[in-house]
Amino acid sequence: MQGRVENLLGALVVALGDTLAERTEAVAGHGPSSPAALLGLLRRPGMSIANLRHSVGLSHSATVRLVDRMEADGLVGRRNAPDGREVSLVLTGVGRRRALKLVQERRRVLTRALAGLSTVDRRDLERLVGDMLRTQSRLVEDPTSICRLCELPVCPLRRCPVPGGR
Repeated sequence: MQGRVENLLGALVVALGDTLAERTEAVAGHGPSSPAALLGLLRRPGMSIANLRHSVGLSHSATVRLVDRMEADGLVGRRNAPDGREVSLVLTGVGRRRALKLVQERRRVLTRALAGLSTVDRRDLERLVGDMLRTQSRLVEDPTSICRLCELPVCPLRRCPVPGGR
């Protein structure tokens, strides 16, 4: 039946997306953009609000409000950037632990999703998903957003299927 694989993939994307959003937002504690904000700052300490805004897909003012809430909870600190014009954002110790917990929770959800697959099936799926990501990355304006929740150490840049990702 034509369309079945698309339908199955759509259902899987919804199921995994809902579970990942629920679990990562619960860990991050500040709504749907907070997991990407915490992981962005874990990867790139000292990021400006302007840079963070692009990685989380929010307006400047919404990003400032997110950072304000995260700072009030002791997750993020602001420092004067070297150029003196921008503010540099860094995770506090609490924020870093929260970001690492977020990585663990994401890994738990995805490991559970793959639990029924054999080693051969996992290898085949890795190749197929890589091919799909390469195609998808050409369809979006900013492919770096695709990798906003990725666990970078397990996907080195030379093996990342998303051109311009990470």
